[in-house]
Amino acid sequence: MADNADLIKLYSGRILALASDIPHHARLTAPQTSVKRRSPLCGSTVIVDLDMQDGRVSRFGQDVKACALGQAAAAILGQVVVGRSAVELATARDQLRAMLTANGPVPDAPFNGFEVLKPAQDYRNRHASILLALDAAAEASQQLQAQSSSAL
Repeated sequence: MADNADLIKLYSGRILALASDIPHHARLTAPQTSVKRRSPLCGSTVIVDLDMQDGRVSRFGQDVKACALGQAAAAILGQVVVGRSAVELATARDQLRAMLTANGPVPDAPFNGFEVLKPAQDYRNRHASILLALDAAAEASQQLQAQSSSAL
């Protein structure tokens, strides 16, 4: 079990700064798709609204009700999500999960900002909250990709 000093280190100034300034922190009007994710362990929730054009995210909004770590992860995603493909989002999600659970490397650029969350590896009960926004964005983009493919 972690002691208080470890928890204080986990919630670094950089994480708290990210958590307080989340890009695209508002729902979209009439999005092409929306995905809600909830962590049953802590109750954190994220709703992602997403539009895609030509296979890339063109509009993005998110409603984040999570701990500082989940908020920081949403902020990192919000900084780089526009212009990304469904494949890029799914890859980043898988890389972030591996970084947290299997001591994998930091996700590839432009998602390398998730490095700030590396200290959370030892806090399994925080992983779901950290993954919420990226999970929801990857799922939303895959839904739109599938709709686009079936329309062809």
